Amino acid sequence: MGKDKVISPHVLLFPLPLQGPVNCMLKLAELLAINGLHVTFLNTDYIQNCLLKHTHVQSRFEDYPEFRFETIADGLSEDHPRTGDKFIDIVIGIEKVMKPNFVEMLTNGKLSSKSSSPVSFMIADGFYSFAVDLAKDVGIPLMYFETLSPCALWTFFCLPRLIELGEVPFKENDYDRKVSGVPETENFLRQRDLPSFFRIRDLNHPIIQFILKEIQEIPRSQGLLLNTSEHIDGPIISQISTLCPNIYNIGPLHALHKSILLSAQKASPHTNSSNSLWEDDKSCMTWLDAQPLKSVIYVSIGSLAVMTMDQLMELWHGIVNSGKRFLWALRPGSIAGKDNKYAIPAELSDATKERGCIVSWVFQEEVLAHPAIGLFFTHSGWNSTLESLIEGVPMICWPYIVDQQVNSCFVQEVWRVGIDMKDSCDRVTVEKTIREVMEDRKDEFEKSSSRMAKLAGLSIADQGGSSHHNFNRLVKDIRAMSSHT
Repeated sequence: MGKDKVISPHVLLFPLPLQGPVNCMLKLAELLAINGLHVTFLNTDYIQNCLLKHTHVQSRFEDYPEFRFETIADGLSEDHPRTGDKFIDIVIGIEKVMKPNFVEMLTNGKLSSKSSSPVSFMIADGFYSFAVDLAKDVGIPLMYFETLSPCALWTFFCLPRLIELGEVPFKENDYDRKVSGVPETENFLRQRDLPSFFRIRDLNHPIIQFILKEIQEIPRSQGLLLNTSEHIDGPIISQISTLCPNIYNIGPLHALHKSILLSAQKASPHTNSSNSLWEDDKSCMTWLDAQPLKSVIYVSIGSLAVMTMDQLMELWHGIVNSGKRFLWALRPGSIAGKDNKYAIPAELSDATKERGCIVSWVFQEEVLAHPAIGLFFTHSGWNSTLESLIEGVPMICWPYIVDQQVNSCFVQEVWRVGIDMKDSCDRVTVEKTIREVMEDRKDEFEKSSSRMAKLAGLSIADQGGSSHHNFNRLVKDIRAMSSHT
């Protein structure tokens, strides 16, 4: 046993300090730990405090003696909202505070070769472009995990060409013009469907420069992990593989995670593996139990989006006017300037009491799997999109930031499991779109969603699925690469 511990690779996982990437990386961390690898998970102090406060993450990972959490400062004050409209603050904090602290940890500190348990392998978020050279300097292999969607990542890789063609930056009156610079999407991708950052006019903006640096460094790593499968993103994966030949498609990761835990007898089908940064409201599940089959709209704009009071009222009126039941996860901090201080019109209040349920946060995987859910009104984050795909729930997409604009386009144009409502927010459009999905084209969307759910499920089916195979290959390669460290 002692010998086994000495030769076991020590894998460092370093996620971007946001709900989605942390959730993904924690699931990957547990799967690596099940396979006997020594795993260190590096969170920011803020993220770690949220997890400890609102989840059972500490007790869950106590089952793995070779797993540990470490923390690092993010450079932001405790009361900073860390929402999408403040993303540049997060970027500056990473560059000015996290990066130098991380370099110190890996070269001289508790994760370095000078420590009692040096890191022998690193998996970092693709946003950390500085990690490639650092890994080479300290002599350990590095793989990147891009937790955003492959379709958005592919547009990142195409950004230099889009700039060269003059398709980025673009003017507001060109939003509906087709984009020619992203292979595989020429027939449907519009400028408004490009990632939110591509709307920035100044090509010297820090975010644009970060993306250009990111796509230079990712191919220099030993491999690229993607949260998808060939059944979902085959043509896009083929394009990315021309630049990054060693790709591990291990998605949908939340479903693979559940499958492996069940087979390893580490969980039951009802185990709550929530990695939420806010408290999950369990009462909504009791409410859902009382609703008819596929009758409820689940509404959530995710962990980063911020909407104005006017947008809130338009969405609310549109949902109420549709006459449908609804469960709304209205996250704290998601309303700009007036969170929880708004007057609710009587017609909205009465309709919500009659056929609605509003809570602050939910365990989304559990909600989307509930048979009462018939539609997901979503911000189109990649985790949310995959969770909806695997459960066969049609979507209405109202994207906000990063990859969400691309994801919502693919939901409508490629997978055909929903309607893209981007850049629109009026009650008439909201009501009309809900009725279109749940009434006029109900059979069409249910059929296509069921088809995609079956395809997505193939990749995580037992040990024969492609994502199972790719994950096993990942573990084998980590062991092999670490042995040369």
